[in-house]
Amino acid sequence: MPPSSPNPRRHSELDTDLARAAALVAEADHAIALTGAGLSVESGIPPFRGPNGIWTRYGEPPMDGYQRFLRDPGKAWQERLNPSEEWVRVLGEAVRAAEPNAGHRALCELERRGRLASLITQNIDDLHRRAGHSELLEIHGNHRLLRCIGCNQRFDPDAGLVDPEKLPPHCPHCGGLVKGDVVQFGEPIPHDVLKRCFEEVERADCMIVAGTSATVYPAAEFPFEVLRRGGSVIEINLDASALTDASTVSLRGPGGEVLPRLAAAVLAETTR
Repeated sequence: MPPSSPNPRRHSELDTDLARAAALVAEADHAIALTGAGLSVESGIPPFRGPNGIWTRYGEPPMDGYQRFLRDPGKAWQERLNPSEEWVRVLGEAVRAAEPNAGHRALCELERRGRLASLITQNIDDLHRRAGHSELLEIHGNHRLLRCIGCNQRFDPDAGLVDPEKLPPHCPHCGGLVKGDVVQFGEPIPHDVLKRCFEEVERADCMIVAGTSATVYPAAEFPFEVLRRGGSVIEINLDASALTDASTVSLRGPGGEVLPRLAAAVLAETTR
């Protein structure tokens, strides 16, 4: 058999595992999802780490980014508006050019049809929101939004809050400093998002985990907490991860291919 030919046994195993996974989601009372950088990569956004990662190519940013912001927020804002770091410009261009892929749309369809209660993402690229998700928890923030570090109010960057002549901007509600919504190194995850994540994980009896290596905390702990509480975890990933052996079902493949098949199988299960 030529190397490029499909492996019938592997396809059969995937079909069997997909059926098992679909049944778990269809039978769940409160299914949620967790997504990571792997799903963004399929939309053309480079990962931060790994062989072709942004930080692998350009070096990691300072580990005290948030402390630097607090020391001189005006300077930090000038850098945000006119970035001097090449990796920031490269990543920004990739994120602005990216579009939601079939994996994003499949998860959105599960939410729309009432089979997915919420989605937690570690990604900052806004693609889940653009795909149409409403119950979305962006644990590391959203590159498009601004956030007050005092009251956690989010703002659209086009709302007229930022005056390049009067930096840094301040919150019109509480007067606090406003920064980009993306969580920086050394910055606590905003408590409002983290609280809701824990609430959703506590309620979940099934979690779909797609495109994450399950090594970045606290998100990496969420699927293990679902398992500890007796729920099921369905992993979708190109490669084995720290979660693979513990998963109820592990589906090997890109999210843009596997998630649409899983969503179709779930919806078929629920319409029988």
